[in-house]
Amino acid sequence: MHLQASTPTIESQLTRLIQLGVPALAGYTEQEFTAAGDALPNRDGGIIVVHPHLLPPSRLAPLLERDGKSGFVVVDMVDLDKFEPLAGLTIPVAPLYVISDINRGDDMLNWSPDEALAEITTRGRRPLTISEGISWLLQQPDQLEPNRCFMTIASRKRKKQGLDARTPAIWISSGTGRDGKNNRGAPKVGWCWARNRHTWLGFASTL
Repeated sequence: MHLQASTPTIESQLTRLIQLGVPALAGYTEQEFTAAGDALPNRDGGIIVVHPHLLPPSRLAPLLERDGKSGFVVVDMVDLDKFEPLAGLTIPVAPLYVISDINRGDDMLNWSPDEALAEITTRGRRPLTISEGISWLLQQPDQLEPNRCFMTIASRKRKKQGLDARTPAIWISSGTGRDGKNNRGAPKVGWCWARNRHTWLGFASTL
């Protein structure tokens, strides 16, 4: 699923991030934050990404909202901020940057992350990082739909040998288990095993 024609302008997206309190959380004034966005390209369908060095995903996730419920990170992912871009994947070093032509990857529902990564690469695209996925939903929250959610498999945690087997994902909480009933319907940052398949999770990617 591609971004809709109604993608907010870069100026509108900056305003929304300010309204959400991103500058204050990052230790910026509104003027400093706006200045950081002045040089951003105004690409068609472009989405502003908050770099994890500016604000880590664990602090960005609670700004997500769905039906009045704030986003949250699952309790067994306290190490979310240690997930980094895959080797060979370079993201801009600026505090804010823009990605475009985002696809939710609905056609890969019920694929495993390992399978999807190979396919996305073959298509000349790259998967989203967790910070990119959250940033996208901050601007277009309606892209998170029941049974049409997504993984962000460009983010992995490195170990002394190889990678942690978990891959981050964003979906809608059912309010069961340790999520808690109060989180039913809330945006949820969780994880899935790299070799497991899930019928409700696609694989978000960009060019």
